[in-house]
Amino acid sequence: MKSNFHLNALSICMVLALGMLTCQEGERNDEGDDGTSGDSDTDTDNDADTDADTDIDADTDTDTEGGICGAADGQLFNSSYPWNQSVENAAVDSESNAIIAFLQTHRDDLGTFKIDGPTSESNAAYGHPILTGTAADRIPFVAGAEHYTPDSDKAPSPLPAGGALCGQQGYSCASGDCHKLVIVEEECRLYELYKADYDGSTLYGGTQAIWDLTQPYSPELRGECCTSADAAGLPITPLLFTADEIAAGEIKHALRFILPNNRIRQMMYVRPATHSTYSTSGPAEAPPYGVRLRLKSDYDISGFNDAGKVILRALKRYGMIHADGGYITFAAANDRYTQHKWTDVGLGPNDLMKDTLNWTDFEVIEMGTLYDWTGCQCERTPITE
Repeated sequence: MKSNFHLNALSICMVLALGMLTCQEGERNDEGDDGTSGDSDTDTDNDADTDADTDIDADTDTDTEGGICGAADGQLFNSSYPWNQSVENAAVDSESNAIIAFLQTHRDDLGTFKIDGPTSESNAAYGHPILTGTAADRIPFVAGAEHYTPDSDKAPSPLPAGGALCGQQGYSCASGDCHKLVIVEEECRLYELYKADYDGSTLYGGTQAIWDLTQPYSPELRGECCTSADAAGLPITPLLFTADEIAAGEIKHALRFILPNNRIRQMMYVRPATHSTYSTSGPAEAPPYGVRLRLKSDYDISGFNDAGKVILRALKRYGMIHADGGYITFAAANDRYTQHKWTDVGLGPNDLMKDTLNWTDFEVIEMGTLYDWTGCQCERTPITE
């Protein structure tokens, strides 16, 4: 069975409401005083984590045929990962009303409920192209801006022919976050590189996260307190939705969403996140990194087009996970490397920006333990080969 998660590429980038193209999702500012990591030196209660921080449904949609490296059709990573699990029956968090009320007061922020990726433009650079490559495509990269140690993996990074970075027409980064996302199926690895830039001979990069697609879920992911190519320490690729998924009529995973840094609870995170940033400045009622929101089951989706209904059904079943700082709420894929195009499925960037959709139509599922990133020290052994 062929996967609906069309892995010749997905895409995500930042298309600001003013029409400006960028992958600049917000200042990361992860760097510590020693210039090596986004961590300082005091201990927190982060050792107290358990695998049962949140009550995710037992229904994990374990259709294990047709996916990449043993994953279910339409998903990336196996069914033990929370973003591949339904939260339809998950408990509502005790802070849900306060968090939703806070978000609703900022309902009219720039980019609220806008979708980053869909466009009617041909060969547009909006979004993260998610590429497929081989081990032979790997080349060394030179550490550049925002290369955090030991968060970043040092192994050579694949650069498949004909690919592109987020927001760019090729591998040269003019501005922005310039994420490079590549799946190497023969290795069962996902390579995600932040601040990638290739000048024709040398690949420069910020933080690289190499993900083992066969590894069972661990709440610490790549390491407690560690960042990735996304601020929350999460992988980007499995949370993106594509035109191919819309065409298939179903999204089988949680979605990635973004908030401005002053709407994110300062220095706090919850599972499945492993990291926060110094840029966060929101009050105690703001959502922390990693928070998962679910569209209420009784929300009426009849007024939306068919493509919008596919997204809204996924938000009811799988919800959305907060992963980065920025201004465009929803993260979708660029269509240069997918079979279907956004114009084929009839989805535009503003199709969820209806007056009828509000933050009050969502609820926060049980968050579990709150982790304070203040003084949180990333400790891991980087992958070097």
